[in-house]
Amino acid sequence: MSDAPKKVVLAYSGGLDTSIILKWLQTEYGCEVITFTADLGQGEELEPARRKAEMLGIAPENIHIEDLREEFVRDFVFPMFRANAVYEGLYLLGTSIARPLISKRLVELADQHGADAVAHGATGKGNDQVRFELSAYALDPAIRVIAPWREWELTSRTKLIEFAEQNQIPIARDKRGEAPFSVDANLLHTSSEGKALEDPAQEAGDHVYQRTV
Repeated sequence: MSDAPKKVVLAYSGGLDTSIILKWLQTEYGCEVITFTADLGQGEELEPARRKAEMLGIAPENIHIEDLREEFVRDFVFPMFRANAVYEGLYLLGTSIARPLISKRLVELADQHGADAVAHGATGKGNDQVRFELSAYALDPAIRVIAPWREWELTSRTKLIEFAEQNQIPIARDKRGEAPFSVDANLLHTSSEGKALEDPAQEAGDHVYQRTV
């Protein structure tokens, strides 16, 4: 592609979806990928993300895992509390308040590496795509944002699994079926959403409340 980016900074969790996005960026655009994983207090996911990126061919100097906990609390969480920003009087905005900080570092790393684009794994119908992209454009109006969920043809879990298998991306056993819901965690809270939790008229099953130690 004549307009293909040469270098992309990807917001990378180390999970299946962003690992597929990493490989898709390489195969679709033939570009160099830099990964960025923000430590916002989610715990044990960080080093596995580094190992996964290395396994997918990312050079160590292009893997960024940064401790942003203090900045997150000082510059985002505390101001949010002072503004009493609580959705419908009940819901702490723990997931959404983290997205501008992640975007800030994506844009800064793009400038540092001379990258011409940033990428995220927010779904095409989700609010997170707006949070990531408007934050990035506010900081650098010229930045290109790649949102694979709006571009690719991997529109089902089956196609994602097939792509992962074709490209030797490890798939956790519980990812081969439809996950019952997704969880986003940071210092402020955990947010569980989707699928089994989507319809408030339906009581969640027992599996929702099971915890692993």
